[in-house]
Amino acid sequence: VQLQASGGGLVQAGGSLSLSCIASGDTTNDVLGWFRQAPGKGRDFVAAIARSGATAYAHFVTGRFTISRDNARKTVYLQMNSLKSEDTSVYYCNTNPPSEKWGQGTLVTVSS
Repeated sequence: VQLQASGGGLVQAGGSLSLSCIASGDTTNDVLGWFRQAPGKGRDFVAAIARSGATAYAHFVTGRFTISRDNARKTVYLQMNSLKSEDTSVYYCNTNPPSEKWGQGTLVTVSS
């Protein structure tokens, strides 16, 4: 199964952006996650959601980002509010824990 993220762009600090990720196969029973990689840094966990809807967030996005999923549409979403310049990264979706198959990612740039 491959997951492809989209929805990135340029936004001002304090603004909002919504990312989507569609799966090429059945991910109904998988925990799905968002990850990000800032320039020159490693890839970090951002958020995850189980089939039940249970969620988990990295401390640096708690209260600002919301993950959700639509199993029928094979899609997972990431609503990002109150964006900060340090949120600038390429955002990826994958299963959690992640498989070796990483999609292309989508670039989010937050200007201060």
